[in-house]
Amino acid sequence: MFLTITTTGSDGRPATDLGFLLHKHPGKAQAFSTAYGTAHVFYPEADDGRCTAALLLEVDPVALVRRGRGKGRGGAPDSALAQYVNDRPYAASSLLAVALSTVFASALKGQCKARPELPAQPLPLRLDLPAVPARGGTELVRRLFEPLGWTVRAEPVPLDAAFPEWGDSRYVRLGLEGEHTVAEALRHLYVLLPVLDDAKHYWVAPDEVDKLLRAGEGWLADHPEQKLITGRYLARRWSLTRDALERLELARLAEADDTAAEEIDNAVEESAETEAGEPAGAEAAEPAEATAEQADGAEEQPVPLAVQRRAAILGVLREVKAARVLDLGCGQGQLLGDLLKEPRFTDIVGLDVSMRALQETRRRLRLDRMPERQSERLRLVQGSLAYTDARLKGYDAAVLSEVVEHVDPPRLPALEYAVFGAARPRSVVVTTPNVEYNVRWESLPAGHVRHRDHRFEWTREEFRAWSREVAERHGYEVEFRPVGLDDPEVGPPTQLAHFRLAADRAPVPAPARPACVPTTALTPEKEARA
Repeated sequence: MFLTITTTGSDGRPATDLGFLLHKHPGKAQAFSTAYGTAHVFYPEADDGRCTAALLLEVDPVALVRRGRGKGRGGAPDSALAQYVNDRPYAASSLLAVALSTVFASALKGQCKARPELPAQPLPLRLDLPAVPARGGTELVRRLFEPLGWTVRAEPVPLDAAFPEWGDSRYVRLGLEGEHTVAEALRHLYVLLPVLDDAKHYWVAPDEVDKLLRAGEGWLADHPEQKLITGRYLARRWSLTRDALERLELARLAEADDTAAEEIDNAVEESAETEAGEPAGAEAAEPAEATAEQADGAEEQPVPLAVQRRAAILGVLREVKAARVLDLGCGQGQLLGDLLKEPRFTDIVGLDVSMRALQETRRRLRLDRMPERQSERLRLVQGSLAYTDARLKGYDAAVLSEVVEHVDPPRLPALEYAVFGAARPRSVVVTTPNVEYNVRWESLPAGHVRHRDHRFEWTREEFRAWSREVAERHGYEVEFRPVGLDDPEVGPPTQLAHFRLAADRAPVPAPARPACVPTTALTPEKEARA
């Protein structure tokens, strides 16, 4: 299999700079041993005006078959006629992609010790491959390469030029031209050659996800064929494909927020003392209503506040006869589990920005073992409530359970518009801690919020003011309910607002800044972050 990389020079930049970028001297022919044969690098032409580097990979069919034995999908993919008769030595497939990573490792990374300024400079490049397997034809070739800025020449290779009536083969002659860095060009080929072939000559292990994301950095997250590329590159292994897509979405969200991916993907605590982030011992201290048996003298068993909160939410959803429900900021999926227990909820979506939270939800709910009829009711989606999302439209109800207090106050208007202005479910249920009740938690130091990630905690008046303003702006009506024991002095531990869409009222555009900025119960650290 054969690849040529050609560039032209200009004033002050000779074309032979390509040799520095590829770390291969234009005056030498070099050979490199690979697992499946020998790779040769040489330069058919090399002067200041024009320079062409050629990579010739001589594949050993015997080594290919021997290494492929017993490796499942890693065996030679096109050996239907005989083990030693296949197209791998001639077609630019995953074998060539591996040779690129072996022979041009430094160039792929964008490194050049001799001329460190060169790798970042785009060059006029032309790439030519005489035989590329393309399952999808020339149309797919263009869909893959044109969004990356390449001018594509893709010509079908006839099965036999002497018999045109036989039609075309599944191979194309591929030519690419464009202004790119050498590293970008090599990464595009490294990922897209096996995607076009839709086969790999080796077993696809979990580390292939890391390879894909490294090579796809800067272009794969925004590629219109992202799902096809990811699925084919990872040999259609669903678990690996899902992992890659979630990590790509996390990277996109982090870039949009101008923050680190690790800061966004922090929803799952490694050692949470209590469910839903309540202070240690807090839920156990919450009294519950006595049952008939308890009234007869049995010992009263406290109901955890998180359980009471979910029961209150489910009560509202039953009241409004919701069937299609969004759990926005679903965390580890406790509410999703309760929703799945009731057949009335036929379409359930759990959304969270944290990939780890969604993975924990899958583990907790045992989605891989769940009956198909049950699992079809649930869909987990990675996304941020700071942005509008067309996937969230058309639902009966949305739940924001212990979510708003994790949002920096300047971003509350964005969340508000994404939920109430864009998604516009018929009902929205919001729960949040009542900061006034914190004095009742013996385990909570004075002046501290209940969870270290809380940006704020509202008083009852602040929460009601915010809720009424949101309802007014977006055409909803709102009512308030206590969750837990309603203390006559400080109110309930959790406050709930139920928003119902008023059909005869149109929404008002979201304000440019928060209309109600919480000010109470901010620790110095949270105040700085807010």
